[in-house]
Amino acid sequence: MTTRIAIVDDNTFLIKAVEEKLSFFEDLTVKFNAMNGEDLLKRLESNHNLDLILMDIEMPIMNGIEATEKVKQKYPHIKIIMLTVFDNDENIFNAIKAGADGYLLKEINAGDLHSGILETLNGGAAMNPSIALKTLKLLRNPFVQEKEKEGIKLTNREVDVLEQLSKGLSYNAVAENLILSTGTIRKHIENIYRKLQVHNKLEAVQKAKRNNII
Repeated sequence: MTTRIAIVDDNTFLIKAVEEKLSFFEDLTVKFNAMNGEDLLKRLESNHNLDLILMDIEMPIMNGIEATEKVKQKYPHIKIIMLTVFDNDENIFNAIKAGADGYLLKEINAGDLHSGILETLNGGAAMNPSIALKTLKLLRNPFVQEKEKEGIKLTNREVDVLEQLSKGLSYNAVAENLILSTGTIRKHIENIYRKLQVHNKLEAVQKAKRNNII
């Protein structure tokens, strides 16, 4: 029986890379791709005859963690593996809480991706060894939220974006360095401005430095 898969990622280059890995296996077929969580939910309305979704985390409009939660509420039969470049504790914790069935890194080779998909479909939880170790640590120690500075809470990725901006890089250059789309970078910057209560890049960088965030 063929496993029906959807790939959700805002980076078309990375979608093609995943499709190429899956193409080695006759028991896997990609039914469709989606560019973000909202796009995925619209596509599922007309075609939710799926077995598994490979879900990126950081996407504009609706990220992978929000999308996972909504898909699991509406289509609990569909398995979801987070397929991401990020292995920080916050993402792992939130993905598991949202109902993700597995968590793999995009650098995974084709054979291990295939094994992870089969393992998940058989009721297991596919995870890279490094992710599994972090998950164990999260279970042993209550999850600690990001460090607060004057009530400011930025995610690890928002701090990464701020650090890049502090070097005077353009949005396109930041997107390229962090392997994200420009749209995702703009969304992060929008969130940073709101959390820091500033109106431009210079103010954001100065306030972040004053509070030892970067």
